[in-house]
Amino acid sequence: MILVELKALLRRPRTWVIIALLDALPTLVAVLLAYTGIGPRPGQGPAFLSAVLTNGQLFPLAALAIVLPLFLPVAVAVVAGDAIAGEAQAGTLRYLLTRPVGRTKLLVAKLVSVVVFVVLAVLVVAGTAYVVGVNLLGSTSLATGLSGTSLTQEDITLRTALAIGYVAISMLGVAATALFFSTVTDSPLAATLGALALLIASSLLLTLEAAGALQPYLPTRYWLAFVDLFRDPIPWRDLVRGIGLQAVYVAVFLGAGWANFSTKDVTS
Repeated sequence: MILVELKALLRRPRTWVIIALLDALPTLVAVLLAYTGIGPRPGQGPAFLSAVLTNGQLFPLAALAIVLPLFLPVAVAVVAGDAIAGEAQAGTLRYLLTRPVGRTKLLVAKLVSVVVFVVLAVLVVAGTAYVVGVNLLGSTSLATGLSGTSLTQEDITLRTALAIGYVAISMLGVAATALFFSTVTDSPLAATLGALALLIASSLLLTLEAAGALQPYLPTRYWLAFVDLFRDPIPWRDLVRGIGLQAVYVAVFLGAGWANFSTKDVTS
């Protein structure tokens, strides 16, 4: 069942259209930076964008910072929101469950498919950004981290790999939330909007001082903590908290989704 879902994911044109759209904005930004040579001042704009003019090897990090606040979560919510609700809307969910396939097994297969999409999207965005950044913006053997210390090629490679992994983990909470809503409704759009509503509310609450007590528990709170990987020494606190927080959201929403899906009446 998992293999069937993965094949369907990779063969579906929507998957590659979404990933291409994710790639489009960072690529456009790289072209503009290379053409004008004008970047934001340090501390302004997306993370690392002011540093890529001197080292295109850092552009994968800038690309992730560009797509992370909005475009990547929307893409993940669209795919995860369609996982179960899309089958129900198309009228195929009931027929899937008439086969010797348990509901738990089907939900696990859908979850694996969504996780693969998350990893694939992050890797393609980062990989494309690296190729574009190096070719348009150039590269040097040394780069300067956020703390002003020099980073070797090995440092850049390792820390970039860790950043990619952290961003992928950060999106798992979005995937679990949208998958939960996908078990609640028969409309993929409603499931997607439900997950996005939670994320928008989280982003808004992060800007309010009155919500200070809630902010450490909001799903978007530590999304950009991957920039700390380029400080020296690396402050691990927010990174660890971010991973732990995503684990909680994944456990809660996947558990709720499983409980709902395993007991609901499937009529479509």
